[in-house]
Amino acid sequence: RRSSAEFSVFYKICYNISNEKGYKIITLVLVLGFLVNPGFFVLGQATDENSGQEENSVNALKINREIKDINADINDKKNDIKDIQKKQKEYSQAIKQKQSEKASLNNQLAILDNRLAKAELDIDLVETDIDRVGLEKQKTDIEMAANDKKIAANMEEIANVLNLLHKKDNVNTLEIMLLNDSFADFLSEMKYLEDINETIGDSLKKLKKLKKEQEREKAELDKQNKELEELKKELIEKKKDLASQQDTKIVILSQVNQSERQYQKLLAQAKKEQEDAAAEIASLEKIVRAKLSQLKNGDLQYNDNGMVWPVPKNTITAYFHDPEYPFRYIFEHPAIDIRAAQGTPLKAAASGYVARAKNGGMGYSYIMLIHGDGLSTVYGHVSKILVKEDDYVVQGQTIGLSGGMPGTPGAGRLTTGPHLHFEVRLNGIPVDPLGYLP
Repeated sequence: RRSSAEFSVFYKICYNISNEKGYKIITLVLVLGFLVNPGFFVLGQATDENSGQEENSVNALKINREIKDINADINDKKNDIKDIQKKQKEYSQAIKQKQSEKASLNNQLAILDNRLAKAELDIDLVETDIDRVGLEKQKTDIEMAANDKKIAANMEEIANVLNLLHKKDNVNTLEIMLLNDSFADFLSEMKYLEDINETIGDSLKKLKKLKKEQEREKAELDKQNKELEELKKELIEKKKDLASQQDTKIVILSQVNQSERQYQKLLAQAKKEQEDAAAEIASLEKIVRAKLSQLKNGDLQYNDNGMVWPVPKNTITAYFHDPEYPFRYIFEHPAIDIRAAQGTPLKAAASGYVARAKNGGMGYSYIMLIHGDGLSTVYGHVSKILVKEDDYVVQGQTIGLSGGMPGTPGAGRLTTGPHLHFEVRLNGIPVDPLGYLP
């Protein structure tokens, strides 16, 4: 049923339209539409808007639930990381305690066992952190997808507003009278639409800015994930190293028949061997440099491009003065140990003279080179020497083969498995080789 007031207003509108030439059919359509449905003019727009808002609300709730679940998983991973770090600390304390005690077979095995267990925890830590980064990326992807939908919706709204504004620019007087009570109302509606357009535009700018920030965040997470994967590879290699050290200790145990007395004798021999090598290297440095200074054009020129890696760049198993070096209680570690398979070619890190090519038989064998700028290099655990003393070698030239396998020529009394012991000395004093390698 229609009220008399509704009919009265509608009758005036239709009467005005019907008096215009060519508008009689339009009048008939308007009348029929009004009688069937007073909301005929809005063409179901309100219903569509309500439906869209309801759908958006459902989607927002779904996204919020997903993000909430992911955040809970991320927190679980963070708690797991804290637990692993706590266990790592316990193993580190146990290692430190054993290192402070008297050197013995049992203590050395305990140190190796603890380091192996700690390395396994290191791997668990990285794997857990990789999972955490994956969850962070997943959350970012969901948020970015939701913002994409918001941006698309805002762009559609802007397009609709622009269409309305365009239509307003092209209306005639009759349409203004039909759709608005007065010309002032028409101007107010125009201002309202312009305000909406400006508001949506500002919202769109904010969303685009947020999307760029999220894209940067995702790129950073991708980078972090790659770094963690590389770290995981390094830690797996470290675990192999410690397993090799465990095997080395088993070899040593078999050599001394698990006798503590024989083990202590072996330690004393190894300590003397290293002390003699260090003293010999320091003495030779002075003698060779003095001899070179007396020769014509005896000044050595250091390579302009610095040093090169003596073996292919690989995992460093022990660092310069490494506090966790297995035999630190016997002597400081004045070098870096670089993993290298038994028999890997050794390259001269820089051009220079061979000051010492010591063949220790089944003991410790090494090569010492003298370079310019007060630098010298030492290559330890050499299984085969390919140069002679007083030879001049160029950077990158093969000078020998690596060793370190327990019980093989050149390995020495104590060794942690196949690797190169690489020293750099400045004016005879050991310095960190990593400060000179590319």
